Amino acid sequence: MQLGARVTLAAFMHSLQGQASEVPAQIRERLIKAREVVDTAAAGEAPVYGLNTGLGANLGHRIDPADIPAFQRQLIEGRAVAVGPMLPAQIGRAMLLARLIGVAQGHSGMSVPLFDHLCALWREGIAPAVPMHGSIGAADLTQNACWALAVLGQGQHWQAGSLQESADAFEACGITVPDLQAKDGMALINHSGLTVALGASALNDARMALQMAQQAAVLSCQGFGANAQIFSPRVNELRTSPGQSDMAAWFARALKGDSGVRVQDALSFRTIAPVFGAAWDALGRAIAIWEDELNGASDNPAVMGAQAMCSTSNFLAPALALALEQVSLAMAMVAQSAVMRVQRMMDPKLSGLPRYLSPRGGASAGFVPLQKTAAALLGTVRRHAMPVALDAAPVSDGVEDMAPMTPQVALKLSEQMQPFQLICGIEAVVAAQARDLRGVTATPLHHALRARIAPLDEDRALGQDAQIAMAVLRDAVTHAQKADTL
Repeated sequence: MQLGARVTLAAFMHSLQGQASEVPAQIRERLIKAREVVDTAAAGEAPVYGLNTGLGANLGHRIDPADIPAFQRQLIEGRAVAVGPMLPAQIGRAMLLARLIGVAQGHSGMSVPLFDHLCALWREGIAPAVPMHGSIGAADLTQNACWALAVLGQGQHWQAGSLQESADAFEACGITVPDLQAKDGMALINHSGLTVALGASALNDARMALQMAQQAAVLSCQGFGANAQIFSPRVNELRTSPGQSDMAAWFARALKGDSGVRVQDALSFRTIAPVFGAAWDALGRAIAIWEDELNGASDNPAVMGAQAMCSTSNFLAPALALALEQVSLAMAMVAQSAVMRVQRMMDPKLSGLPRYLSPRGGASAGFVPLQKTAAALLGTVRRHAMPVALDAAPVSDGVEDMAPMTPQVALKLSEQMQPFQLICGIEAVVAAQARDLRGVTATPLHHALRARIAPLDEDRALGQDAQIAMAVLRDAVTHAQKADTL
């Protein structure tokens, strides 16, 4: 990944596993020019938000020029009020990478020594620890401030899965924290870095989960003996619906002409193409909006070329919040269809297979108890589909009287993917049994499942099987991604 060039979600996630390249000379020149604007404003009489004025409700308070450097530290410490368990180490790393990308745009006004310090932290693999709760999506101030303290040696960092004092980590790496200059405090906290980091993780999780769901759905179609004519181009070109034709073509290729004899299957099978198509469309739109957020300048105030500094509203990401909410809703619909397919495969009147997919019959429970687990997981998925983007309360004496809650929306989507992936595992293990009973020719995915999960004969505990199937699906998707076949 090259700083200064447009970065995709895939490149961003890949870069989290490695190190950033050297900073191009033109970026350093850009930062130096921006600092000239900041220094001029700091020495001037015109009020500039957060530079020589207070923040939020304290906007009317003026900061003496001599006190500006000290104020930059004060505004960080006074806003480091986030609480709760620490977010994963990858989020702290993602915030660091997002800030480097944002500052490289040349509008933050961050001092060059501080930018170099952030680059050094990145090269050393430092992962600042950030509490889970605090931001309402209006510049992510509270959690950014906790992250900033860690960056400045006053907080904690992740080290091999444990928390370590930042000062100790810096000493071990030989890192010296530079003195803050005018605007540095604001450049560290007044942006959407947390939103970007959480959004990246959520969208990456959703992309993996949706691909897992596709693989499980193919197994279900084969195990159920679904009529694959529903995926024909002639059918799916009759109406333009987002992603439907693409998904129909994908499932047609995956099924390789296999088709049942029923005229019409249950809707959970018949509507696979439009349901998955809508989900991929929602995910694609959200990724595009996230990439705009990452590659834009979210600082407030912002340096406007060689002109004065200006207040902005670019730290707010309502479009991303709404897009992430749409992904959550779409994923809930996909999960609903998966749970319904699980039930249909166990119904002998519809599938033509033994009741509950038990080869023994009689009092055998077979796979039917898994319906309860699937229903419980679906309830959790649905709960995480409930919107939170409109739940912010006004704060700061009413000055900050609306916010999109984008970090909470992103966290909600990531959390939703945990039960969603377990549903995929349940569908896969049930579909594998249906395929065995139907005598369908084995596929690589079916072989992978059977290498770790035996077919059901006598009743046994199946919860672990579902979790193993989830891991097999994830491995299959990872392999397909590397081979660029999914």
